[in-house]
Amino acid sequence: MKRISRILLTMICLSVLIISFVSAGCGLMRESSGGHGILNLYGSTPLTLDPALSLDSSSHGYIVQIFSGLVRLDEKLEPVADIASDWQISSDGLVYTFNLREDVSFQNGSKVDAYTFKYSWERACSPITGSQTAETYLGDIKGVHDMLFGSALDLSGVQVIDDYRLQVTLEKPCMAFLFKLTYPTAYALDKKNVESGKDWWKKPNGTGPFKLYSYVEEKQLVLEHNSLYYGNKAKLNKVIFKLLAGIPINMYEAGEIDVADVSIAFYDRVTDASGSFSSQLVLTPSLSLTYLGFDITKAPFDDPLIRQAFSIAVDKEKIAKLMFRDVVAATGGILPPGMPGYNTSLTTLSYSVEDAKTLIAQSKYGSAANLPEIVVTVSGYGGTIPSDLEAIIFDWNTVFGIEIQVRQIDPMLYNYNLQQEKDNMYYWGWIADYANPQNFLEVLFSTGATYNIGGYSNPQVDSLLSQAASSVAINTSLALYQQAEQLIINDVACIPLWAGIEMQLVKSYVKGYQMNALGLVPLNEVYVVQ
Repeated sequence: MKRISRILLTMICLSVLIISFVSAGCGLMRESSGGHGILNLYGSTPLTLDPALSLDSSSHGYIVQIFSGLVRLDEKLEPVADIASDWQISSDGLVYTFNLREDVSFQNGSKVDAYTFKYSWERACSPITGSQTAETYLGDIKGVHDMLFGSALDLSGVQVIDDYRLQVTLEKPCMAFLFKLTYPTAYALDKKNVESGKDWWKKPNGTGPFKLYSYVEEKQLVLEHNSLYYGNKAKLNKVIFKLLAGIPINMYEAGEIDVADVSIAFYDRVTDASGSFSSQLVLTPSLSLTYLGFDITKAPFDDPLIRQAFSIAVDKEKIAKLMFRDVVAATGGILPPGMPGYNTSLTTLSYSVEDAKTLIAQSKYGSAANLPEIVVTVSGYGGTIPSDLEAIIFDWNTVFGIEIQVRQIDPMLYNYNLQQEKDNMYYWGWIADYANPQNFLEVLFSTGATYNIGGYSNPQVDSLLSQAASSVAINTSLALYQQAEQLIINDVACIPLWAGIEMQLVKSYVKGYQMNALGLVPLNEVYVVQ
């Protein structure tokens, strides 16, 4: 996404507070009509609730509750019918014909039909909209690139057959196409709502299980159950997000909140068997990766020897043990454990101080003293940087005897501005939007990809990724992705750091609260009991 992973946010805010991905928060049951109570949650201020524009975790977390699309991911992270009742795929894998449910309406009662999706997708692809996600998640559709670059006014690959049938033609077969349609960029939007003014998203008319009841910037955002929702209706009447209202774990302990994200700084506190928290602690492995990216187009990291030297000078295993108590696992690959195609035989780089020094000497610089200034771009403010990054910089200082500078970007703007503002290194994280290797390897490392922040390019990798994406045989596809991942690691396109895990405290009276490996919680399934 487009977005920093939850585990990265946890690292950034170890001693302060956690920015919630979906709903780290609190809940009290109260009498209400149409639902089973009110759940008060901790949250962060959204930059937007526009599905075509959202890049940050906070905005995304609200959007998935208010809007919906043709397909969604089930509990096994497989695409299943949502607004679409079913679909047919042509034998060559190029044409998808979606049959839409006829009982779906927006929250104001207006109908949702095939024209709704044609409008929504064309709006996302219009240069006027300025979406940074349209190419990634809709780019397989014929005509998307023509619209994005201003040479067409509509999507040639999207045709309305009748009110409730939509035909979508792809440029080439894409095994993950249905997965991509589960991302908010493909959600249904009400044209009248969008065209009501630039701040339309503050009064969104969506199709999801919740609707926006009220929003007071920097203070509170309230979702209310949508009685017209076509799926499993919300079991809660309202969900109240208290925006940046304090430190979640303290609010949780005070009885103000029922679910709290927990940073590693509080690990001893929440795992103490004699305390009250350990029985309420829930650990959820996430399909996420935190890594240090190189701007390969700039010195000194245009030199692969320098990239390799900096990679093997970091004692990741020691950092994981001492700072993350082995709760967060060090990794040498791109794909996280649990991702289809995860390669246990991947050849990765090993920590070696002597080899790191040798590589610097063999590089065109000859000595670390001759390296140009190195600056790491990171999300944050106030001079506080993630503790793991601080430890990594200490390793580099110790091994190479050089000073590393850090430059911070406002966390709310980091995802939106990093491409333009990055220095020669950047601290970054990614959590999967769908459980397919493409969402990491192609999205982050294919030539010219929107989220290929560092400008990495390898024609052989591009070819493997293209073959893997279009292969209809899952085993063949995964084998090709593994080959591509190995090449990316061989090229040292980045320094993989940590595979993620989520730690949360959940009160015993909160039922149905189940985070998946993408960090998402279907809040319409949550309820509280006395």
